[in-house]
Amino acid sequence: MRKLIRTCGALALALMFAAVALAQDIGRLDGEILDKDGKPYVDVNVEIKSVDTGQTFKVKTDKNGKFIQLGLRAGTYTVSLSKDDFKYGPEKVPVDPMKENVYRMSVKDQMAKTVAAHPEEVKKRAEEEDKFKAMKGHFDAGLAAMADANDLRKQMGAAPAEQKAPLQEKRTTDCQTAITEFQQAEQGVGVKDVTTHATVWQDLGAAQECLGRYDDAVAAFQKAIDLKPQAGTYAGLSTNLANSAAAQTDPKEAEGKLAEANADCEKALALDPAAGGVCYKNVGIILSNKGRQKDAVVPLQKATQANPQDAQSWWLLGGALTAMMECKQEGEKMNCTPAPGTQDAYQKCIAISPDSATGKACKEALDGVLAATGGVDTTVSKKKKKS
Repeated sequence: MRKLIRTCGALALALMFAAVALAQDIGRLDGEILDKDGKPYVDVNVEIKSVDTGQTFKVKTDKNGKFIQLGLRAGTYTVSLSKDDFKYGPEKVPVDPMKENVYRMSVKDQMAKTVAAHPEEVKKRAEEEDKFKAMKGHFDAGLAAMADANDLRKQMGAAPAEQKAPLQEKRTTDCQTAITEFQQAEQGVGVKDVTTHATVWQDLGAAQECLGRYDDAVAAFQKAIDLKPQAGTYAGLSTNLANSAAAQTDPKEAEGKLAEANADCEKALALDPAAGGVCYKNVGIILSNKGRQKDAVVPLQKATQANPQDAQSWWLLGGALTAMMECKQEGEKMNCTPAPGTQDAYQKCIAISPDSATGKACKEALDGVLAATGGVDTTVSKKKKKS
């Protein structure tokens, strides 16, 4: 029995020494992180990784910018910090269980060290930041001017005749302001920032279109496409090519630009059917407004194919086809034969939006077409002369 007690005592003593040895091999790391203003940096993600084993611990700083990590064996660890756009590390930190292990990092101090070590690099970065701020200021000013111009356009649609000229004058000023601001913004975009370059060129094209400078707008949209092809940009390019074509006095040049406009709508359609539909619709509207109803038919058919639920496109198509209706005098009646698809276009429009202004316009137009196909009496009644 005594021998058993002595054996148990020796075992307990060995376990006690092992526990003490193990405890002496486990340490902790206390940390403190300060932000760029020297204040506690809260909720910073702290990753502590053993260089020897790869074991990783993760913790966050508290409201005082501090953290504690227990259970670290003796050795070298790396500490990495991150929060939002802030990243720092990895930085090597030794951990000795027999000592107090403290890690302190100040963003403010690190920034000061960077400035002292690389003054030219810091200066260059500051200049780039200033340049970006200036560019963004011009870009935002251009967007604001265009927003105001678009608002004025809506006001002009509902304004009395005597108010339209002053509103147009204000709109012209806004469009010119937008052009100037976008041009200055473009000069401030970084060489490698392709996306921003493309965006500015696209908005500059819209501003040029606002002033009716269609060829300048075409050039701007093309530059945007060369940098980053997008469906909306192709639609903008096509619209301005169509406007330019409509303004040409040379038929051959006009047809060439119109062919380009349709080709760009196809590219928009391939990237985004909705944008392609809008593209063809715009081309159809431009041609219709210029009295070129026959040329407007194909783009409007493409628009209805891309978006069969757009009542306005069906209405425009119906109008273009109605203009192609063939009529001939037969006795005292004018008999008309509508172009194929005319009635169908109006009926689709009515079915989609029967109670809207567009739907009612389609109903009225369809009634007119049906009346014409039945023969319209062209006899002029004579009024009785008063005695």
